[in-house]
Amino acid sequence: MNEKYFKLFIGILFVTILLSACAKPAEKAAPVAKQIQTGLPKEITIGALLPLTGDLAAYGKNVREALLIAEEDINEFLKKLGYDTRIKFLIEDTETRPTTALTKLQALAAKGVKIYIGPMTSAEVRNIKTYADINKLLIISPSSTAADLAIKDDFIYRTVPDDTYQGKAIARMVIDYGIKNVVVIHRKDAWGDGLYREFSKRFKELGGNVIGEIAYTPEAKEFSADVKKLYDIVSEAVKKYGKENVAIVAISFGEIVTILKQASGYDLLMQLVWFGSDGTAKLDDVVKEAGKEAAKVKLYSTLFAPTESLKYKEFYEKFKSRTGSEPHGYSVIAYDTAWLITYAMLLAQSTDSEKIAEILPEVAKSFFGASGWMLLNEAGDRAAGDYDIWMVVEEDGKYKWKKAGYYSSTTDSVTFY
Repeated sequence: MNEKYFKLFIGILFVTILLSACAKPAEKAAPVAKQIQTGLPKEITIGALLPLTGDLAAYGKNVREALLIAEEDINEFLKKLGYDTRIKFLIEDTETRPTTALTKLQALAAKGVKIYIGPMTSAEVRNIKTYADINKLLIISPSSTAADLAIKDDFIYRTVPDDTYQGKAIARMVIDYGIKNVVVIHRKDAWGDGLYREFSKRFKELGGNVIGEIAYTPEAKEFSADVKKLYDIVSEAVKKYGKENVAIVAISFGEIVTILKQASGYDLLMQLVWFGSDGTAKLDDVVKEAGKEAAKVKLYSTLFAPTESLKYKEFYEKFKSRTGSEPHGYSVIAYDTAWLITYAMLLAQSTDSEKIAEILPEVAKSFFGASGWMLLNEAGDRAAGDYDIWMVVEEDGKYKWKKAGYYSSTTDSVTFY
């Protein structure tokens, strides 16, 4: 065993002992805590770049609550261990805009912040990557999934699987539903283009047929021309294949509300099944503003599935009691990411971004959080993941998201409930 991994082994053993001590009553843990020597500062500031406004505002606000819970839980943990150290998140609104994400990153970096959770979108991550790499700023996104950002030896880590997995999940979902002909409408950005490529590649391998593709700019606020084009392509496809053999795949964020509203002007589009992705799954705005339309077309949407465990249930209950709503899948990952950073800093006894980046994969390999095993691959992204399938339904006169199925990446299979 070389010196590097020997030190890491000792570090992991150290944290394991601390965790055991924390599990005991406080009065028994105190003697252990008094023996701890730390090189950490009294306050550790971690940046959080979240879309609190813009297309993913609902997701960003959900993640913000998860990080505030993590801040409380981690600080209580550190207190029980006897550390005179506390973490604090500096949360900045990226507005779901790549340019704003870079501006906010630069402002926090000027204050000396070296470690960040977020940004949430791949377009934002792509835009800050060069600056982060040059300045050795550790970026850990809980939700960026673009496959082309899976790059080794950079300062970008992602605690969610890249879209090679979700592309397969969506393709299998559509095929197993019984549809082999689709029209795809998607955002023309790092995430939308990437997920479209991964989906269409796998869909064709499974015998599917992508009849047409419509790409729109992320800045668009009005989609009547795109929806008209969608209708024209679908009309021809239905004549050729039959209505029951054609579907629509929408790779969108919050703009799906407007797309659905404008699509409701075409009866044919409302008679087809629509499939979405993690950009639409469980979005509150969908059921609040376009529930009727979404329920008609189902909008089956994939979303990373946290592993059902005691840790997940504990976090779920805490989040639900605090906010009155359910945590989003990426909120669970963000909560785990905060803990992953904390464990890495405890092992390194440092807040140095280079030291943390170096040991992060080994720490993740040994960490099972509320979202499940955090194992990272060679590119620094979560090694694998399964997906829940959500759909919009009407129950008791109200529209809501309901779990409709599950995709297993291990077996490449879908189970519809």
